[in-house]
Amino acid sequence: MSWRVLMVGLMGIGAAAGSADAATARREPFGTLPDGTPVESVVLTGANGVSARIMTLGATLQALSAPDRSGHIADVTLGYDDARSYVEHPNFWGQTIGRYANRIGGGRFTLDGKTYQLTLNDKTNSLHGGTQGFDKRNWQIVEVSDKGGVAKVSMRLVSPAGDQGYPGKLTVTTTYTLDDRGSLTIDMDASTDAPTIVNLTNHALFNLAGEGAPGGALGHRLTVAAHRYTPVDAALIPTGELRSVTGTPFDFTTDRIIDEVVRDGRDPQIVIGRGVDHNFVLDAGKTAEPKLAVRLEDPGSSRVLEVLTDQPGIQIYTGNFLDGTFVGKNKHVYRMGDGIALEPQVFPDTPNKPAFGSARVDPAKPYHHRMIYRLSVAGPSNARPERGK
Repeated sequence: MSWRVLMVGLMGIGAAAGSADAATARREPFGTLPDGTPVESVVLTGANGVSARIMTLGATLQALSAPDRSGHIADVTLGYDDARSYVEHPNFWGQTIGRYANRIGGGRFTLDGKTYQLTLNDKTNSLHGGTQGFDKRNWQIVEVSDKGGVAKVSMRLVSPAGDQGYPGKLTVTTTYTLDDRGSLTIDMDASTDAPTIVNLTNHALFNLAGEGAPGGALGHRLTVAAHRYTPVDAALIPTGELRSVTGTPFDFTTDRIIDEVVRDGRDPQIVIGRGVDHNFVLDAGKTAEPKLAVRLEDPGSSRVLEVLTDQPGIQIYTGNFLDGTFVGKNKHVYRMGDGIALEPQVFPDTPNKPAFGSARVDPAKPYHHRMIYRLSVAGPSNARPERGK
């Protein structure tokens, strides 16, 4: 698929808001947890006005700010203003997710003839690593630097054998790297002392108009490099089928306004998910280097987010379970459709569906996932991608 997009560079737009120097990294306190444990953050700032705040709690992308066509800076991720709220009112907003992102049916899988039972936190399923996933841990900062035109922070977490029911001691490092062109690269690495399963991702929810902006994110235009997706059962576990998107609400091979899709009750899958909450089978599959998976554009601000990944799938979630009970940044009440999650990953429930591939990680073969959030501004015309030949 070819992706022909006219972009306006952010270098000129963000000059007034961002530093004229190269990308910088600044380490600072970010409050405490309810038990008094200190939380830190690192602010990465590019010369073009894009900035990211990374919080040690959950190795979380707590904020991602970018200029629009007029140079106005806005935070485009949902979340809370303080660390304590992430504990007292938990949700999946920007955290590093593990050990296994997405759902494992029954919270159970078999590896080398032994069955493992995981903690259940999604009715009968294990979701995003279980009741105490990586999103709820306070990670350790191991490196902060701003050399060579990029700013980065690395955070580490050690998950002992048996944690949430998973085998093997797992040592995980998440590294966020921001350049001066608007690209935030996230490298997730994990090594184990025994065979296990791993599926790590970032779970940011985006509203490119700015978090809490009126109208939410459903007016965004979405394009996905996937001609198939994985339908789910009533428990949101994939059935095992790889279904064509052609003629369905899940066909984003050319750009579509999200709001035109999530209300289509003629498709049972939309009814089950209360919108889109499905894994898309990326056309390129698993790749050695990140490839373009998704393009999201807010027509009002002209902000564009492209997501690149080396993984075979991407879960797209249209904020279907935001119900007005969460009060986020700037005292904004988050409602259905106020944010869109774009989660590169191994397919959900892969350990129980061999046809999906493998999520296995061994001591001699460590895990690596590289994903990129690439921010830019659309040109005044012909800004949307066209179907590739």
